[in-house]
Formats: sequence, C-alpha cells, structure tokens
Amino acid sequence: MKAKFKSLSLAGIAIFIAVALINFPGEVLKASERGLDMWWGTVFPSLLPFFITAELLIGFGVVRFIGVLFEPIMKPLFNVPGVGGFVWAMGMASGYPSGAKLTTRLRQEKQLTKIEAERLVSFTNASNPLFIIGAISVGFFHDERLGILLAVCHYLGNALVGICMRFYGMNVREVPERKSSRMSFYKALQELHRTRLKDKRPFGKILGDAVINSVQTLLMIGGFIIMFSVFTKLIYLIGIASIFASVLGIGLQFLGIPTELALPMFSGLFEITLGSSLISQAGITSMLPQAVVISFILAFNGFSVQAQVASIIAETDIRFAPYFFARILHGIFASILTIIFFKPLYLDHQVINLNYAPVFSRGESGFWTNISQGLHLVGPVITLFTLALAAFILTIRITNKKNYL
Repeated sequence: MKAKFKSLSLAGIAIFIAVALINFPGEVLKASERGLDMWWGTVFPSLLPFFITAELLIGFGVVRFIGVLFEPIMKPLFNVPGVGGFVWAMGMASGYPSGAKLTTRLRQEKQLTKIEAERLVSFTNASNPLFIIGAISVGFFHDERLGILLAVCHYLGNALVGICMRFYGMNVREVPERKSSRMSFYKALQELHRTRLKDKRPFGKILGDAVINSVQTLLMIGGFIIMFSVFTKLIYLIGIASIFASVLGIGLQFLGIPTELALPMFSGLFEITLGSSLISQAGITSMLPQAVVISFILAFNGFSVQAQVASIIAETDIRFAPYFFARILHGIFASILTIIFFKPLYLDHQVINLNYAPVFSRGESGFWTNISQGLHLVGPVITLFTLALAAFILTIRITNKKNYL
C-alpha cells in the first residue's frame, strides 16, 4: 500500500509540473535562463578546479598522506579519519556539494566506513567565502561587513555540527575501532607511496578521468540548479508559496522576526540565491532579523543543494537522513551565533569604521566585487572550453577502444 501511494504521489507531482510548465511557458523560460546563467557563469568555473584537483590528489595518494597526518586531530574532535580534514577544508573553500562529492569518493575508495562517511558528509558541505561575501553581502546588501558576520557564524556553526555528529552511530561497530596515533610525517609518506603504487593508471589516464568525472558531476549539478529554479518560480506563480509562507510567518512572529521575511525565507529553503535576493529587497530596516534568516538558509543548504547531495551519495550506502538532520542543526547553530556575534562583528565594526563606511555602503568593495565580476565574465568561456575538452577526451577514448577491438 505504501509503495502504491508513493507511485501515485510521484506521478501526481510529475503531472502537476508538466501542466504548470504548459501554462507558464514564458516564466519557465526565464527561470531556466536564470538557473543556466548561474551554473555556467559561476558554479561550473568555481567548482571545476577543486573537483579536478581533488581527483588528482586522491589518485596520487596525497589525500591518504593528509589522512595519516591529521588522524590525531580529526579522530578526537569529529570521530572521523584524518582524511576528513581534507574533505572539510575543500568543502569550505569550494562550497557545496564538494563535501558530498569527496566523501562519496573516499567511501568508494574504502577509506571511510559507512558511519564515518555519514558523519563527515553532515558537516563538510558549506558555502564558499566568495558566495557569502561576494554574492550575498556585497552583491545583494552592498555591505561587506555583513559577509564577515555570516561567514564566521556559518563556519563556526558547521564545526559545532561536526562535534555533535561525532556521537552519531557510537553504538555501531562496523570495523575494529581506529585509535588515534601520534602525528608521523614518515608514516604519512609511506602511505602516500603505497597508495600511488596501487593505482596502475598512467598520468594521462588519471588526468583524463579527473576531468571526465568532474564534468559529469557538474552537469548533474547544473540540471538540479535549473530544475529547482523553475520549480521555485512555479510554486510562486501558482500561489502555493504564499500559503506555506503564511504558516511560516506564524513561527517567525513567535520568534520575534518580521513576517515580511516569511515568503523570502520560504523561497530560500528551496534555492539560496533567490531567497537571499528577496530578503535584501524585503524593506526591513533592522539588519539583525535579515542576517538571522540568511544564516539559517545558508546552513540549511536549500532543497536544491540537498537534492544534489542526495544524488551524489546515492552511488554509495551513505544515508541521506543524517545529513538532513545536520542541516537543521546547522541552521539553529548559525542563527543563534548570528544573534550572539551581531554586535561585536557587525555593529561595533560599523562604528569603528564609520569614517570609511561610505565606500562599503555603496558596495564598492574592490576585492570581492572584482572577483565576482571577473568570474562572471570568464566563467562561460571556462565552462564551454572544459565541456569541449571532456567531449574530445571521450571521443579519443571511444575511437581507441574501437580500434583495439
């Protein structure tokens, strides 16, 4: 009975989306263009170098080297192997869903157990600094100081989630428990050499596989971004968003947050960028409630990113439920930290830099603005070049395979 209900529900959702697409073709096209522009102009070029580099580091044994070196730190703190330090750092630098991608890869390499992978994926999917400071703070709010507050609360909240999740699955014994050893550079070098020797692929094959795997993952991410951009627009047009936002507004009012932020927050629960843009346009005079809501949706990741993570970890036995629970926990932590640090990191900083505030208030923050604008200009070129390169590599491999046969 449960399976039949699930089948009917999925079929109903698909029919509903199909009918909505037919009724609103113009709006759907604009939403698709918005999602595509975001993917090929920002997401693809910003994630591609990290994905390729991570694949090469795994193939050459560097990740195993880092794992042995950081075992004494990661094991007591987060109850994950030392390789988790690499995933955590790459996840913060490149942004979601890098943490899920790398965790899945290490799980496939048998460097993580199932429980360890579920712990690791719960706190290694974070937003990157460029998005928090460049896109949201400078791009939407024209205030770089807000970016510092959001970034500190986001990453500190993520660390707190990792500490909490270290107790997850403590009663499950998958393998003999790993004991934290002393940091040994020599032992780490031995593991690096041993791991490299196990991989018999030549350098060209490793590099080609890194490009192909990265492009395949980014194509999947692009599909989710476009799909959720369209879906978010549809629920607005049909009026479903307003209904759910009114219910959400009751909870926000109870927490002392203006109900005007209910609809933007509901949108942000689906797609972070659109939600953040709407929050900046809500007309709220106080910055604190806006910062709290943005901190929550950044930590929650949005259903768009969560769908990407679910698709990536589906290649393994890693379960989605711990990750989803961690997103709610991260949202709570980040929101509370925003309230705690709002005065010292935002208000007091604003007073100290009062004489220099006009530069920031106009959004003329040179460093982050230049990076964002530069990436948006060269991003499409990088995307098209990489897609052409991946197609070329695949063509060569298929041709060589046919010649061999």
